[in-house]
Order: sequence, then structure tokens, then C-alpha cells
Amino acid sequence: MPVACLAAVLACLASLLWGAGDIGPAQAWAVLMGQGSEEARFVVTELRAPRTVIGIAVGMMLACGGALMQVVARNPLAEPGLLGVSAGAAFAVAIALLLGMEAASLHVLVAQAGALLGCLFVMSTVRLSGARQDPVRLVLAGAALSSLLVALTSLVLLIDQRAADEIRFWVIGSLAGRSLEALGGSLPSLMLALALTLWLVRPLAALALGEAVASGLGHHPGRVRKLTVLVVALLVGAATALAGPIAFVGLAVPYVARALCGADIRRTLWLCLPLGVVMLVSADVVSRLLVRPSELPLGVLTTLLGAPVLIAVVRARRLPIL
Repeated sequence: MPVACLAAVLACLASLLWGAGDIGPAQAWAVLMGQGSEEARFVVTELRAPRTVIGIAVGMMLACGGALMQVVARNPLAEPGLLGVSAGAAFAVAIALLLGMEAASLHVLVAQAGALLGCLFVMSTVRLSGARQDPVRLVLAGAALSSLLVALTSLVLLIDQRAADEIRFWVIGSLAGRSLEALGGSLPSLMLALALTLWLVRPLAALALGEAVASGLGHHPGRVRKLTVLVVALLVGAATALAGPIAFVGLAVPYVARALCGADIRRTLWLCLPLGVVMLVSADVVSRLLVRPSELPLGVLTTLLGAPVLIAVVRARRLPIL
């Protein structure tokens, strides 16, 4: 845990020091030390600092949302980007933008509603099919929903050319140009998600031992699952509203956390917080440097990083049921 926290701090420092523009690490460091030119101060404080703060929040939300989803689905392949949760949030926000909504806080609420509907759809589909314990079928159901919602989002782009540019900029998945206003608007729902997560940790740990054990300890498995799905929707919806759909963070980070500390959700969630920051913020820094002076879309880079993790999980001799 201390090593992960140190890595998160270093990733945030790198985010402040490096960028795609002309302000290099030396000039940015001078700003952090209270010196530097006006141009360097503007770049660091007005562009890179808000971007880093949003990256911290989004990384934590996606990592914890992925860990909770994997526990409630008892499936190591359950990831918001794979199961249509992020696509549901993205489609909902695209519709909101098409209808002319401007307030960032409204985008957050709309994205959370879309994420909740996407999550409920996939989970209910798999449950009704009688294959709740089948990891591959869960991913197939999520992939089908994601493809449908991506196609519908593309249709939205064709309906209104006025809103197309704004929607296209948002759905690409990036921290560039994002405002802290949206983060402020999401704080009430994030506080609710935090409170519910703290309450759910013990029931989820008991549920991992089986429904009979959890019921014997005084927990209600059905209620725990419903509240966990709500928390996932709040976290993933807020993250998608802030940065657009970013895939594989919710898969790769919990996978690494479990490899380091075991399958206990109480330890996994705590470790997911700094590891989510490390992955997302580091990927954002790399996206700025690979094709300077332009930037590589963050969603593309996280997919490149997360796809090998997905392949490693699928190729395992035995897909564990969490």
C-alpha cells in the first residue's frame, strides 16, 4: 500500500511536469516552487492541475467501480467498459447534449442514470439466461449491449451536426479540456457512493463466502447486490461524465490489486484507490508525450494497456468465480 501511494504521488507529479506543449519539466518545477513565467504558471495551474485532479478522481472511481462489479457478479471479467455500463452512460450524455443540456451537473446525473440502466440490463439478462456463473456469456451480453449503444450514439452524431462536434469531443475519452465544474457537481453523488461502499464492505466480504453464509451472518444478499449495482452506477456514471468512456481501467486495476493482496474485497478496494490513480494518470501523461505536439486519446491508450490483461484472464486455465 505505501508503495502504491508513492507511485500515485509520482504519477501526479509527472502529470504536472510533462505535457504536449512547450512548457517543459524545468519550467513547470519552477512554478511549483513559486517561481516561473506567467505562461508557465497558467499552463501548470489552469491546465495541468485541473486535469490531474480529474484524473485522480476518475481513476479511483473506475477502479473501485470495477472491483465492486466483479464481486457482485462473482466474475473476474466484469468490467464497466466491457459490460455496457460505460456505453450506457455515454449514450445517455450524448442524448443530453443533443437536447441542449449545458450544466455539467446535469451531465453527471444523466450519465449515472444511463450507467444504472446498462448495468441492470446486462445483469438481468445473464441471470434470466441461467448463466450467472458463466464469465464468457456475461462478457458477450455486455459486448452486445455496448455495440448497440455505440451504434445509437453514432446515429446521434448524424442527427444534429451542431451538437456533433461537442459529442465527438466528449465520447473519445480524454482528460483534456475537462472542467472542475463537473467534478464539483458530482460530489454529492460521490459522497453517497462512498457512504454506501463503507457500509457494503462487510456484507460483500461475507457474500464472497456464499449466500448461505452471508444470510447466516445477518446480511441480505439481494439487497446487497442491488445497492452495489447502484454504487457502481454512481461511480462509473460520474467518471464517464467527467472524462468520457474509458475502458479497461476497471478490469486491469482490480486484477492487479487481487494479485498483490488477495481476493478479500476489504483489502482490494483500498489498494484500488492508488492503483487506479497510477494507471489513469500515467496513461494520460504518456498520451501527451507519444505524438507531441498532439495528444493520443486516453481511451485508446488504456485499451492498449488493458487488452493484454483481458487476454491473460481469459487464457487462464480456470476462470475464478470471485
